[in-house]
Amino acid sequence: MTSPADKNVPKTAPAPSNFLRHVIEDDLARNAYEGRRWGGAPGDADHHAQGMPDPAKVRMRFPPEPNGYLHIGHAKSIWLNFEMAREYGGVCHLRFDDTNPEKEEQEYVDAIRDAIDWMGYETLLADRPGHPGILQPHEYFASDYFDFMY
Repeated sequence: MTSPADKNVPKTAPAPSNFLRHVIEDDLARNAYEGRRWGGAPGDADHHAQGMPDPAKVRMRFPPEPNGYLHIGHAKSIWLNFEMAREYGGVCHLRFDDTNPEKEEQEYVDAIRDAIDWMGYETLLADRPGHPGILQPHEYFASDYFDFMY
């Protein structure tokens, strides 16, 4: 054990690294997604090519499966994704992974929404591309896109 008087101990510890921030900041510095388009909802490349220029600098997602109540790991993921979107001028999509209908209940969907609201991320809305001030939801259900995904 070292004592505070030990001269071999650095006076300031290096700041912890966050690889996600490094990736996002590198992409933003390189304008990696300059000219990206957003079709207003999830879709393939052709769908987005028809859209307006994407106003979001980053797009994050939180994809819970509504088959039970959230736990602390979900809270961490909510915080990470929504906060990164907020910090970098982006949006976070809430995409329910409702692919197991035998175990899913509306009660859990509502509880997930309530937890996100409670954490301070109640605004699942963002400006509609090309129409500032007209808001669109960023809440989706995977089952709405089965044809596209499979």
